[in-house]
Amino acid sequence: MARIPTFHGVFDACANLWDMSLGPGVADLTPAPSSIIDEGPQRTVHRYRPTTRARRHAPVLLVPPLAAPARCFDLRRGASLVQHLVALGYPTYLVDYGPIAFSDRQLGLEHWVDDVIPNAVEAVTEDAAGLPVQLVGWCLGGIMSVLAVAGNELPVGSVSLIASPFDFAKVRTMAPIRRLAELTGGRLVTGLYSALGGAPAPLVSLGFQLTALDKRVTKPLTIIRHINDRDLLAHIEAVDDYMAHMLAYPGRTFAQLYHRFFRINDLADGRVELSDRTIDIADVDVPALVVAGTNDVLAPAEAVLAAEELLTGTPVVRVERAPGGHLGVLTGRGARLATWRYLDEFLAANDVEQAALGQAAAEASGREAPAAVA
Repeated sequence: MARIPTFHGVFDACANLWDMSLGPGVADLTPAPSSIIDEGPQRTVHRYRPTTRARRHAPVLLVPPLAAPARCFDLRRGASLVQHLVALGYPTYLVDYGPIAFSDRQLGLEHWVDDVIPNAVEAVTEDAAGLPVQLVGWCLGGIMSVLAVAGNELPVGSVSLIASPFDFAKVRTMAPIRRLAELTGGRLVTGLYSALGGAPAPLVSLGFQLTALDKRVTKPLTIIRHINDRDLLAHIEAVDDYMAHMLAYPGRTFAQLYHRFFRINDLADGRVELSDRTIDIADVDVPALVVAGTNDVLAPAEAVLAAEELLTGTPVVRVERAPGGHLGVLTGRGARLATWRYLDEFLAANDVEQAALGQAAAEASGREAPAAVA
């Protein structure tokens, strides 16, 4: 039996409808306040302003993927990983690559792995009184973080990978592209990105939207059914706005991703050739967290969890599954109870400054120090 709407329910529905159509919208997209501490080519490092009394924590550096706006970590008020980490007292930082122009078409993965991320890490650790950095990367940001740690001597204490695929043969949505590449020898896509200087932002946005075509088709019905649920409507609005502001891939980087990752699945064995050297993921020697989304079509769980077998040099690899799609597992409405909780526990367990303080206090009192200090 259908429920009879209450007066308050009807009022809420009318208010939501007004705000969505003629008003300011229902999502608060105000970015968390931050200050710039470092800048360089394709690199702007932000430090978010604390909202609580400063605490002694190792800093957290958020690493976004290419072609996606860096505000994936700060999607909206009420669903912001930045807001969550700052509230816990972590010195929280973000590296933002900015828009990619046609003039950037010669930039390859090496630029981000050997320049952008390492320089961002150095800037953060210097700003945070020399404490080692805990990296948190989403999607390609996680892959680039791992490659940066494996290929460079960096003051990094841990690395967290959220929805980062390492075995592209298990990405089913890429199967038609891989098959087309086999039939054409990769020439069709190569000619396209060569002519365009990469993957333009409109094509990137369209590609992401097509991966969730079923949700886009049923979105009007979802809105009608949940017109009283302002939080759900706000999240839909925020995701739509995010998808509408995707960025471009530089040509050389896109070529590397297409030929090495998509076509021949080069990352699956844990070794990647960049410039004149080979980076081996097994050289990562800090604790790692791997989180896969159970409903992720862009980075299926089996493609993400393949990282566990590659990270053989880490002292510990924590592997978790969490509900949500590709963006949802990072910052969806259910992320707070799953992904964020796993991340909280992992960051606390590897917060070396807190562990050092606990050890010093324990030694002073003659007690045994705990294994991890939150």
